Amino acid sequence: MDKRRIWESIRPHAMIMPAMAGIILFVIYPVFYLIKLSFYKYNLLNKDKSKFIGTDNYTELFTRDDFYLALTNTAIYTISTVVLTVLLSMLIAIWLSKKTRFNAIVQAGLFTPHIISIVSIALVWMLLMEPNHGMLNFLLKAFGLPPSRWLQSSSSSMMSVIIVSVWHNVGYYTLIIVAALQGISPSIYEAAALDNASKFKVFYKITLPMISPQLFFILIIMTIGSFKVFDTIRIMTGGGPNDSTLTIVYYIYEFRSNNIGYASATGVVLMAIIGVLTFVYFRMLAKKVHYQ
Repeated sequence: MDKRRIWESIRPHAMIMPAMAGIILFVIYPVFYLIKLSFYKYNLLNKDKSKFIGTDNYTELFTRDDFYLALTNTAIYTISTVVLTVLLSMLIAIWLSKKTRFNAIVQAGLFTPHIISIVSIALVWMLLMEPNHGMLNFLLKAFGLPPSRWLQSSSSSMMSVIIVSVWHNVGYYTLIIVAALQGISPSIYEAAALDNASKFKVFYKITLPMISPQLFFILIIMTIGSFKVFDTIRIMTGGGPNDSTLTIVYYIYEFRSNNIGYASATGVVLMAIIGVLTFVYFRMLAKKVHYQ
């Protein structure tokens, strides 16, 4: 009996030990090791030549113009991608909220880009955006509009990457919002109709609060993901032209081999920025989220 009681008391801890071991091994340890590396001038080929330099990497980081350029580009990309994706997802979700066979087919089509590798998507969009023979410039000319250089121009390269990212993500988040809309009880809208409430008031007072948990989740996930964007930039522009699409993670990638201590310091700053933004989101918006 005593052995059974002991097992009952330790069983919950034993059950979560594999998950905790994974978190410690693959999350907590790398974070602390990253912080440690940021205080070193680290030599990957010869660890004996690595030396502790204190906060010199951080001092250099905050005095370099290219870091602030990467931070600005990341902020532009994040704000644009999050705002456009949320707005488009909400509009499409409202259109597809009714349960019909046609809407189900459209939802499946919208979700397809999300399950395709971003590498394949980026390569296809690079062909579409080719200045001389790309389909997008062909369409612009057909409508009498001037062609664009898309990825080859520093004035349009960031916009081009944002278009690809929004196109890739909008289907996934649309389905999340559609599920939230379909979960709202019809009786609530029936009560609003009896009160002769306008469509705008119904949306603002009923629909928006009822789907606020899903919108809050999308906002957090998209912000974190946008700050960590790398693959799209790496394949489509390589941070160019003229560093117009240089983002924080790609900036870290460029220093990965010749100055890993400096790259680690940049990673720590990125982690701090994401942590602060997440904290601000929870402090400012969590109380406005309506949980049923």
